[in-house]
Amino acid sequence: MGTFNRLESITSNAIDMTRVLLILLTGCNVVAAQKTTFSEDHIHGRSAYILENKLVRIGALRGAGHIAEIRLKSDDPRKSVNPMLVHHYQTIDPGNYNPIKHDMLYGKGSDRILTAGYMGHLLNFPLFGAPSNQEFKNGLGVHGEALMVQWNKDKVETTANKVQFSYSTYLPKTQYKVGRTLTLAANETVLYVEEWVESQTAFGRPAHWVQHVTFGPPFVTPGRNVLDMSGTRGEVRPPIEDHNSLRAGPLHWPIGTSREGKKVSLREMQAPPNTGTYYGILMDPSREESYFTAFNKDLRVLIGYIWKTEDFPWIADWQENQSIDVFPWNGKVIARGLEFGTTPFAGSMKKVVDEGKLYGVRQYRWIEGRNRLTARYLAFITEIPDGYQGVESIECHGEKIDITERETGEIISLKSVRPW
Repeated sequence: MGTFNRLESITSNAIDMTRVLLILLTGCNVVAAQKTTFSEDHIHGRSAYILENKLVRIGALRGAGHIAEIRLKSDDPRKSVNPMLVHHYQTIDPGNYNPIKHDMLYGKGSDRILTAGYMGHLLNFPLFGAPSNQEFKNGLGVHGEALMVQWNKDKVETTANKVQFSYSTYLPKTQYKVGRTLTLAANETVLYVEEWVESQTAFGRPAHWVQHVTFGPPFVTPGRNVLDMSGTRGEVRPPIEDHNSLRAGPLHWPIGTSREGKKVSLREMQAPPNTGTYYGILMDPSREESYFTAFNKDLRVLIGYIWKTEDFPWIADWQENQSIDVFPWNGKVIARGLEFGTTPFAGSMKKVVDEGKLYGVRQYRWIEGRNRLTARYLAFITEIPDGYQGVESIECHGEKIDITERETGEIISLKSVRPW
């Protein structure tokens, strides 16, 4: 508005045409700098929906809906790295899965569709973990039906101030509709997500609802990848597989017990080669908003998620350090999955319902017949300095997010003006 006021104050007898032209060009550059865009492209050979502003690029896959890219725009490879897991093997969209052709590539088990399409941030719904034998016979797979179908574009709204994209799908076997609206504001590095599930049956039923955010190399390196979160107590559950890096039993974030009985930090990804790690944690129930953050000590980028504690009171930390040797993983996968949701442990719905509560907190979500539930959360990514110590706390204050560094007390403030 200041540009136009200045123009109005210039009389017709005293117009400096050069000055006016410079003012107008400056105004155009401001608009261009704030421009947000939507496009359709590919990520690792997969069809993807792309949201961008001058600071970040966000990519969501059409097949399975996975958020496969959250990347800072920078000429520095230590800042522009995509933290999300992209497998060493070629993945495919679930709609293209042909058992005759693809079972030879991805296996014949209940995880074949998951394995074939696995990339980045997965929605696990309405199951978390392996289906029962009967559910597998009925066509369901590991981590639910939402990742077994195509997600279609519903609506795109692009302005100078934001790009907003909605996509959704129908789950024919479990009779749900699910969808997301992704919003990226100009001049922010925050992705706002509004996610909904809607039952198509007349009766109520329990469901798992878990955000499976999986990071991979080069962002994930054993001993160098660091996790911080608003966690409290949790546990490692038996039976313990031979390659598990931790001993079964209770723990209190961020300290666990190695198989050898030594106290270890859970912040760093466990370093022993050919191991796997899994434990569940209760988020701090005294906080309205929960969070986790992750960074690599050798890179200069911090990524994190913030959500309402009442929506997703649990988180699991799953780590894979080249321990799974079945094809197509072949002992090559290094990954760290932060899985925040309605339950900390994968399992059949019957098992979770039978157990009920853990530490007084329910481990599933009840969805009434023909009812829609909505959850809102956000993801952010930001530059950090060399020698960053990690995150002590995160607080949301109206139009900003304050990230306080451990030990130093230094604060990174991110612009975040959209209510969520």
